[in-house]
Amino acid sequence: MKTIEYTNALLEARALEVPSRELSLRRDASVSKFWNDNRKLLEEAWAEWELENKDNLLLPNESLLDPKLRKAINDAWENPEKENAVADLWEEIIPGVYETQFFDLERLADFRQYLEDVVNSEIPKRAPYGIQLNRYGMMLDPRSEGHLAAPSFQAFYNAIMDRYMRPISRLLLGTYGYDNQTFGFSIQYNPDKDKDLHAHTDASSATLNINTNLPDETFTGSVVDFYDKASGKTVQTKFEPGKAIIHRGNVPHATHPIISGQRSNLVVWLYGDNMQIPRGNTSSYGNISSSSSIKDVALENVTARQRWSLPDGPKDTVAPF
Repeated sequence: MKTIEYTNALLEARALEVPSRELSLRRDASVSKFWNDNRKLLEEAWAEWELENKDNLLLPNESLLDPKLRKAINDAWENPEKENAVADLWEEIIPGVYETQFFDLERLADFRQYLEDVVNSEIPKRAPYGIQLNRYGMMLDPRSEGHLAAPSFQAFYNAIMDRYMRPISRLLLGTYGYDNQTFGFSIQYNPDKDKDLHAHTDASSATLNINTNLPDETFTGSVVDFYDKASGKTVQTKFEPGKAIIHRGNVPHATHPIISGQRSNLVVWLYGDNMQIPRGNTSSYGNISSSSSIKDVALENVTARQRWSLPDGPKDTVAPF
């Protein structure tokens, strides 16, 4: 019988002295050095934590996601000509901004418990200080220092990016050729800290913003503005439990202050090699709404088969923050 050999990685990781918030905000060189010097140790600690808690820990996978979305995605991977069924699940808010149910509401509590377990692991995690150092968030992508390196989570994260987000963004936003690379982080808005985010655009070709609030976790405020460049109008929307919004990175948006409760989200990006994103106005993208036939929209001759394919190039190490 094979015995499992435990290392001291978990204990060593928990004993690390994490750089202060002030040093992180200043982008002090010691902060990057800390995360890079301890990268291997932290990855080993996450693997050990997962193994140690295997009997009580959720292993996140695609069963957490909305059944209709899962079926449409699986069908399209088997036969890309069925991709219209995926597009039909997304409601267009303004050109270049769409929303749908992403998580299965009946499984969302399981995923939230997993995230609680991650927080309670006491393994150091780097906050996403590129967005005002959101205190309650963490980095998700391996290109980021101090990311959530638990093996099962990384498998789930890669499935979201490769099987869901990339073909969906190609289908709705026309990002083909600018979506080889991935990036992700989690955030939480609270009335007392990290309560809003000023108007900005993202350094991405596409952004997928997924709410992870449970149905009984209500909040007030935290409305999101999206600015429609074509009409000059601002459209407001509010996140609902398990719903996702996907949009072009160049769409200006802002988050109003949260007044009560808290809002938790996963935010993931796609962009090209060396952070390349499409330039010019939104007409450089494809634009498909659920009322349009995909075949009627020019997407620079990109075929359905190309949309439902994986990049053949390597992942680079460039991270936005």
